[in-house]
Amino acid sequence: MIVRQFLHSDPVGISYLLGCGGKATGVVIDPVAEPGIYLQAAEATGMMKISYVIDTHVHADHVSTGRAVADAAGAEYVLSAKADIAVPFKGVDDGDEIPLGNVVLKVLHTPGHTPEHICLLVTDRTRADEPWLVVTGHTLMIGDLGRTELAVSAAEGAKDLFRSVQKLRALPDYLEVLPGAYAGSACGRSLSANPTSTLGFEKRHNRAFGIESEEEFIRFMLDDVPPPPPEAARLRAVNSGRSAAGA
Repeated sequence: MIVRQFLHSDPVGISYLLGCGGKATGVVIDPVAEPGIYLQAAEATGMMKISYVIDTHVHADHVSTGRAVADAAGAEYVLSAKADIAVPFKGVDDGDEIPLGNVVLKVLHTPGHTPEHICLLVTDRTRADEPWLVVTGHTLMIGDLGRTELAVSAAEGAKDLFRSVQKLRALPDYLEVLPGAYAGSACGRSLSANPTSTLGFEKRHNRAFGIESEEEFIRFMLDDVPPPPPEAARLRAVNSGRSAAGA
């Protein structure tokens, strides 16, 4: 399996190119940069094409290039079926699978940071029938969880996020965590500068991820929430196709 991680600093975010080599197909997840960056990387790895471009959620901290990358690659643009956006996309539900040759992505609906958020459980069947890693977007990041008030009330988001955390905590400890942001992002409070981890390590050392009581979890998530990104509402509107990028 090919995994390429792109660390972006302006705006802060992480995107991914995943897939099979040997003239097979790939996927771009949470793109931030202009399309050519991902198309060139896919060509350099020997991928035949990019078949899918996935946004894990409707972002509120940057303008997504997901639709532009999909158009440039001739790929399907994918979000949760629960996403409320005004641009064409392929909707996926919890439990759906996205095939990429020997690599398979399983969709996990993980609301909380936003209602439509999804994570992607990744299996490379040339190695095992068990998953290898999980792409967690802004649900689980290294050192913290995503803030919960950018799309709904903070309390409603925290309740949803607690249930999503239980879904992730039930996965094997050995899974590698590939998050959607790192230190410097406005979408978390205590993010590490390290852009990868494992579920087992986060269970032990990520305070928010380790809380088992729903009441304590909600209280923790609502405490000391930093101000939202100043353009959060506008950016979500842009990424929803309801406002121009410069408006």
